[in-house]
Amino acid sequence: MTRNASSATRVSPRSTLRRRLDQFGIGLAGLCMVHCIATLMIVSALGIGGHFLLEPAIHRVGLVLALVVAAVAIGWGAIRHRRAAPFVTAMTGLSFMGGALAVPHGQDEIVLTLIGVTLVSAGHVINLRAAR
Repeated sequence: MTRNASSATRVSPRSTLRRRLDQFGIGLAGLCMVHCIATLMIVSALGIGGHFLLEPAIHRVGLVLALVVAAVAIGWGAIRHRRAAPFVTAMTGLSFMGGALAVPHGQDEIVLTLIGVTLVSAGHVINLRAAR
């Protein structure tokens, strides 16, 4: 009896990895937000850094990284807990982020990106809570 009780409270290495991926996804979304806001402030106020901070490759790489992390962490969680909310929330956010790549640099891009990363981050949070 004691053996079963102790094994039920153990955290499997897989769930720890999935939890860390969700946490990484939340951190990545936060870094994206900081990048967007810092870019707006630095380029607007100081007129410097535009050639690097506004580089389209940064945004494409960020979207691919966010997509991979969300697909693994949230997809894995959805299989385990059978809840659609984390998946739907994150995929909506990724769609906004993808839409941001289709508009010229400026306010529209920033608004779409911020909405997107907020939704992706919320999807990771919902996924973490659903796994508990």
